[in-house]
Order: sequence, then structure tokens, then C-alpha cells
Amino acid sequence: MPSDAAPRGAGVLMAIGGAEDKLGDRTILSHFVRLAGGDRARIVVLATASSLGDELTGLYERVFAELGAAEVRPLRPRTREQAEALAAAEEVARATGVFMTGGNQLRLSMVVAGTRLGAALLDAHRRGAVVGGTSAGASALSSHMVAFGGPGEVPKQRLAHMAAGLGLLPGAVIDQHFTQRNRLGRLLLLVAESPSQLGIGIDEDTAAVVTPDGVLEVLGKGTVTVVDGARAQSDAFEVRARRPVLVSGVVLHALPPGNRFDLGARVLLPRLQAVPGAGRRARPRPRRRAAGGDEREASQ
Repeated sequence: MPSDAAPRGAGVLMAIGGAEDKLGDRTILSHFVRLAGGDRARIVVLATASSLGDELTGLYERVFAELGAAEVRPLRPRTREQAEALAAAEEVARATGVFMTGGNQLRLSMVVAGTRLGAALLDAHRRGAVVGGTSAGASALSSHMVAFGGPGEVPKQRLAHMAAGLGLLPGAVIDQHFTQRNRLGRLLLLVAESPSQLGIGIDEDTAAVVTPDGVLEVLGKGTVTVVDGARAQSDAFEVRARRPVLVSGVVLHALPPGNRFDLGARVLLPRLQAVPGAGRRARPRPRRRAAGGDEREASQ
């Protein structure tokens, strides 16, 4: 259950469904900077998931600096040996916020999970740093993550596969680009196969902001879909490859911006009157096309 998650004093988690606004109001990224300390924020951009390298880290460095962060540091270990380096862990130890880019979540978890850097990330969250991820970076936040899979509304055997994530959010599995890439079927399948896990599907330019007490708040322009399979029935254990799977009795919550959900109790909470940061406009500046602004890799 998600209630065995963050200890008191832990930081906020921000799971973003990908393609967050980087040129307009930048509501989600502005909120991340505020959570990290505003003009005192020291943010580490962890870009291991991406193959775009300096192009992507440079983009986020510029955006976070424009939003007022005091310091932004790029970090992109490509091997487990590099993730074991003391210097990488020390960068995260000094951070008030860690932001994980999009790309390929399996690359991210295979390089970072279980290393000195992975431990530093968990420690940073426990001491109160905000940890966020977009697209692949969002999927990797959970203990069990979607490693890869296909689209479709119908749950079919082998439509998706899970792997170990980074372990910051126990009791849930996160999927991203949810509506845009038609991923309901695979989330239904994963919840049917692992009913102890809540399924969380996040639309593009939308964030699930999870507080230390396990309350999920929706920020952005789209919807967060929560799938609760605790009382579901399924024949997934006996269905052969590629065939439809019975999934009956799940509880599905479609949460627009401003809504809240208790992950531990698995219940809807009263709607917020306003989400902090929503509607605030970024400081005026010339419009320009941000190179690499949309992570085009196959976030799985």
C-alpha cells in the first residue's frame, strides 16, 4: 500500500506526464522551482534517461535559471561505475531539488538504481528535497515502474512489462503521456497483475504532486488517472500471450487540475480552491523555440 511511503519530513515528489510547458506560463516548472526554494534553490538536472546530452541539460539549465533558481547543475552518468562516483552523490547531497529528464526509463533505472547516486537520491528525498521527473523520469520515481509496452484501450497479456524503479514512491506504478499515447490498456493490465499497486497515468503538461503524507495533487492542463485494483478480478495468471485479459471491478478516478487523492486511503479528497502557482505567468521575455524542448526519445 502507498501508506508505507515517505517518512515525516520527507520532500515532495513531482511526477510529470511529459511535454511540460517550457515557453509559456511554465506553471509546472515554476512550481518545481518554488518547492526547491525559489531564489535559494539548488537544482540538479539528472539526464541519464536521455540520449540528447548537453542539448537537453542546457535547456533545463536555462529554464530553471530564468525561473529564479540560484544554481542549476547538470548530471548525466552513463554507466553504473559513473553513478558510484562520490562526486555525483555529493552533487545530489547538496541539492534542494532534483529533476530527472525524459528519455528511456529503463536506461535511467539500470544506471542509477542501487548505486551510490541512487542512495543519495533517496536520502535527498528523505531530508526534504523535492524530486521531480518528466516522462521517463516520472515512471522511474516508483518502486515498480513500466519498463516498456504498447498502446491500446484493451488490456492484453504482455502489453506491458515492469522493472524495478528508483524506489521513491512505493505502492504505485506511474505511466506518462497517458491519454496522448493511449496507455489505459497497459495500466489496467499492470494493476490487474499487481493489485497491491495503484496505477497512476499522467497526461502531458500535467503533474501529480505527491506530498510527504501521501496526498496526490493535480497540477497543469490535463488529467491524472488513478486505477485502484484492490478489489478487482482478473484471469491474467492464465491468459496466453497477446490475448485480452479479464479486468473487472477496478475503481477508476479521472482527476482534473485542482483535485486531490489520498494514495494511502485510496479515496478522493475535497477539491482545492486553487493549486499553488496555477495561473501565475512567468516573467515576460522574448518568445523563442527551445531546442530539444520535447523529449522525442521512446519514453517507454
